[in-house]
Amino acid sequence: MKKTLILLLLCCSSTLLIQAQSRSIPVDTMVITNHTTTINGVKVAYTATTGTQPVWDEAGEPIATLFYTYYKKTGTDNTANRPLLISFNGGPGSASVWMHIAYTGPQVLNIDDEGYPVQPYGVHENPYSVLDVADIVFVNPVNTGYSRTIPATGDEVKRERFFGINADIKYLAEWLNTFVTRHERWTSPKYLIGESYGGTRVSGLALELQERQWMYLNGVILVSPADYKAFESDAPISSALNFPYFTAAAWYHRALPAALQDKDLLDVLPEAEAFTLNTLMPALARGGSLSSTERQEVAARMAYYSGLSEKAILQNNLDVPTRFFWKELLRDESGYTIGRLDSRYLGLDKKEAGVAPDYSAELTSWLHSFTPAINYYIREHLNFKTDIKYNMFGPVSPWDQQNNNTRDNLRQAMAENPYLNVMFQGGYYDGACTYFNSKYTMWQIDPSGKLADRLSFRGYRSGHMMYLRLEDLKTANEDLRSFIKAGLPGNQPAKY
Repeated sequence: MKKTLILLLLCCSSTLLIQAQSRSIPVDTMVITNHTTTINGVKVAYTATTGTQPVWDEAGEPIATLFYTYYKKTGTDNTANRPLLISFNGGPGSASVWMHIAYTGPQVLNIDDEGYPVQPYGVHENPYSVLDVADIVFVNPVNTGYSRTIPATGDEVKRERFFGINADIKYLAEWLNTFVTRHERWTSPKYLIGESYGGTRVSGLALELQERQWMYLNGVILVSPADYKAFESDAPISSALNFPYFTAAAWYHRALPAALQDKDLLDVLPEAEAFTLNTLMPALARGGSLSSTERQEVAARMAYYSGLSEKAILQNNLDVPTRFFWKELLRDESGYTIGRLDSRYLGLDKKEAGVAPDYSAELTSWLHSFTPAINYYIREHLNFKTDIKYNMFGPVSPWDQQNNNTRDNLRQAMAENPYLNVMFQGGYYDGACTYFNSKYTMWQIDPSGKLADRLSFRGYRSGHMMYLRLEDLKTANEDLRSFIKAGLPGNQPAKY
């Protein structure tokens, strides 16, 4: 009896081994499901198409496949007046998950009103989604989400085709041409939205689509965009631009002097911005030529607007790193650190000593809620099943940062296309891609001032992903909805 049982188990094991398949993602496939939701009190029916679409090389051979989710409002077969919103997240190396199930999509993840995780994990209807005014496609670049190179492993993969500022833009523009053709959206008004590094991506895509794919846009939205030109500048630019964010974060944590703390945030920030432009930038530019008295005076005003001590500021030669600020602001009061991408979040380090937090408090919180929600949502709601791991962050390093002209590319795209408008959205408590950095980027896109009526900025009382806060989810979507509607020119010709 015992021998029979062992033989039986061995046979079963052999059968299982024979039936096991290699783990891979289909190169070209789609699953379509039907849904309804309620947006601003009105019921909206829509289809969700999720699947993979190839990236081809010059010989027409597939070299990668990109996972996407495409939401289309039901009953809008005439798409000539129906906008298409094309959505990217950043990283580089981040899946298009964040805006998908927390901002513009028809379902949002379960979190509290300030954006913190709650259980049970999952999703619910997004009452503020822009699906009522635009169809939306969420695109996952190579190695993010379920997107993969072909072959998925091996030396045959030419990394230079995908993993760099300009390579990323080139292959994604080609992919979008195919997507728009397959789904018959050439006559639709088109908008790009990109968050964080996605801001760099869509800035470059705007010109690439126009000049290489002959696809013209009505709008580009940059959500908490990363501007590497600014990040990589000397301290008078890279450091000074962060300072108004210091003021905002300190105000949130009630670390400012009473004269500032008693004011509303939006009354305080213009003071910090003026100090940054008129005093701090020139002081950092002068560096060692500042007299001791001048240096002390600047440090005193920095302390007033940042919640840091004059001593700590002087020890950093007025050039205070953001990572030091996250560690230092609450060090003596509570010992907590504050978050990088959203400084409302608190972290707990092993030691209160040090110059930087042990971890990003906000990112661990977000992964806590987003990861189970997106895996559940794609399988159970959208019916896309695979054993491939969903990469919240995928392997894309090293990333080629050379020849980054995306900021000026966006300006050129606007100059070439009178229909093209640009909106920036940013959270005041974002310490990675600060709101004042976005304002600076906007000013540098248009040094002549001739495009000013086509550029706008919207700020929110939250962080990098401002839409996680319920009040800002509503406001930011409404700002986006208004921007999309305003970008529809009707019968007005595209001319100056």
